[in-house]
Amino acid sequence: MRFVAIGDSFTEGVGDELPDGTVRGWADLVAAGLAAASGEPVQYANLAVRGRLLESIIGEQLPAALDMSPPPTLISLNGGGNDMLRRGMKVDHLVRLTERAVRRCADAGVGLLLISGPDPSGRLPFGRTIHRRGAELTVAVAELAARHGLPFANSFDDVEIRRPQYWAADRLHLNAAGHRRVAGIVLAALGHAAGEHRLDPAPAPARRLLAEARYYREHVVPFVQRRLQGRSSGDGRAAKHPSWVRVLAA
Repeated sequence: MRFVAIGDSFTEGVGDELPDGTVRGWADLVAAGLAAASGEPVQYANLAVRGRLLESIIGEQLPAALDMSPPPTLISLNGGGNDMLRRGMKVDHLVRLTERAVRRCADAGVGLLLISGPDPSGRLPFGRTIHRRGAELTVAVAELAARHGLPFANSFDDVEIRRPQYWAADRLHLNAAGHRRVAGIVLAALGHAAGEHRLDPAPAPARRLLAEARYYREHVVPFVQRRLQGRSSGDGRAAKHPSWVRVLAA
């Protein structure tokens, strides 16, 4: 098994920070889960970079994944989350880009796993718009996967992961528990019984005025400033695993 993950911050693993400051994330956990399921090492690469739009993922990361030597046997694709935060985005454009990736992988004889990211909209500004766009894209990608006989991991419709306890302080990225839950969803889509990660059903913390003000100051305002300046959180960043790394069975 040679597994490459492509995408944005969700696939890079932002929110699941390790003590040394690096990020882990669901894709790293899936690579370990695949090794455990087979009892053999897995070759793993992660080309995802935070802030990337789907057009960049398909146009830059996918060709790089297909050009790896030796070639991958499986590529996971998720994208569109950053597109949904922009004005004027069109879901049909994202679907056409995804279809392009499906054709490229089929022509190359490489397996493709399509993934829908979890729904962050419950506590975000303009959450209703984000939810509507995400739901529409999820339905379209699910239909695309079904038409082509591809595995599809649907974390957008997972109600459990919408609880605040699975999300980082910025409310846009998953925390370590959220990434663990997505890893279980992905492994299940690939036919592996990894076990469902579920937190205790504790009530969500109350949303207080001072905490909300701090959230907007520390997370929303910097996000808006980057957009106004035409910058991205991924500017100048490289993929964390641009070449094969060996993941051993635990």
